[in-house]
Amino acid sequence: MTTFPSFGAETSGSEVAAAFSEQVRGKHVLVVGVSPGSLGEHMAEAIASHKPELLLLASRSLEKINTVISQIRTKEASKNVEIRAINLDLSSLESVRTAAQEINSLTPKLDVVINNAAINVPDRQLTKDGLEMHFATNHIGLFLLTNLLLPKIEEAAKATEKKGATRIVNVTSAGHRLSPIRFSDYNFERTELPVDERPPPGLPLSIVHPDKPYSSFLGYAQSKTANILFSVSLTEKLKGKGIVSYSVHPGSIWTGLSRNLDEEGQSMIKQTSKVWKNGDQGAATALVAALDPSLDEPQGAYMSDCQLAQAAEFAIDGKVAERLWHLSEKLVGQDFIL
Repeated sequence: MTTFPSFGAETSGSEVAAAFSEQVRGKHVLVVGVSPGSLGEHMAEAIASHKPELLLLASRSLEKINTVISQIRTKEASKNVEIRAINLDLSSLESVRTAAQEINSLTPKLDVVINNAAINVPDRQLTKDGLEMHFATNHIGLFLLTNLLLPKIEEAAKATEKKGATRIVNVTSAGHRLSPIRFSDYNFERTELPVDERPPPGLPLSIVHPDKPYSSFLGYAQSKTANILFSVSLTEKLKGKGIVSYSVHPGSIWTGLSRNLDEEGQSMIKQTSKVWKNGDQGAATALVAALDPSLDEPQGAYMSDCQLAQAAEFAIDGKVAERLWHLSEKLVGQDFIL
C-alpha cells in the first residue's frame, strides 16, 4: 500500500513532489525523455522545486532540454538547482553508450532514474541496429542505458540506510495488454505466431490483421509490456542491494507521443479513456513510484493512478521477464550479471 491511498487520477505531480519533499532533497535524479510539453518536463519541474542536489535530463534534443531548463529556472524554488542536459537517442545503441558514459562522468551516484522516454510511430521502421523502432527505443535502449548506469545506482543504494529508497521507474502504458513479447518475431515479420505470443483474441482488424505482420499498436504494446517485465527483473535481481523498480501507467494524456498517429489512430486513442489528465497529473504516478517510502519494500511491478495495480499476466511473469532479459542482452551484445 502507498502512503496516500487518497492519491488518484486527479492527483498532480506537483502535489506528489510536495508530499515527498524530504525524499527529493539532496538526491541525484535522472529523468530520461524531457522536452517542452512532455511528461518528462512536468516530472523535472516537480522534482526541481524540492532541492535535489543534481538533476540530469536526457533526450534527443539538447535545444529542447535547455528550453525546459530555462522554464525551471524561472521558478524561485528551483532557480539554484544544478541541472545538466545529456544528448540521448535511445534508438541508437552507440548513442546510448555515449550518453551513459557522459552521465557516469557527471555524478558519483544515481538515487532515482525515471525512464520516461518513448515513441509511437505509425509505420514499421528498423533502427540502424536492425531492430523494430518501438522495441528498440522504448525498451532495448532503456535496458542498455539502465544497466550501464547500474554502478552509480548501486553507489546510491550503498550510501543510504533506507533499503529500497533507490528507485528505477519505467514508464509503461495500459496499452501493454494488447501484446505479449513476440520472442520469435520481435521485429514483426510474420503473421503466424506461437499461442503465447499472440495478441488477445477479439481485437479489431485495424489492430490485428491476418495478412499484415505489422501493427503500430502492437509494436507499441510489445515495448510497453517489455517495460513492465524489465521492472520485474530489476527488482528481483537488485532488491538485495536496496534497489527497487516499478513500472507506471501515467494515464491518458494527450502529449506529443500521439503526434504521429493517423486520423484513425487518434480516434481510437481518444476512445480509450473517460478521464483525460493534464501533464502535471500524468507525472504523478511516476513520482509516487520514485519517492514514496511505503514502496521501499517491493510490492509488485505495476502502478496506475498513483496506486499499485494489476498488469496483464504475461507482463509480470518472472520466467518471461528472465527470458526477455537474455534476449535483450543478446540484442545489445553485452551480458549483465547482477
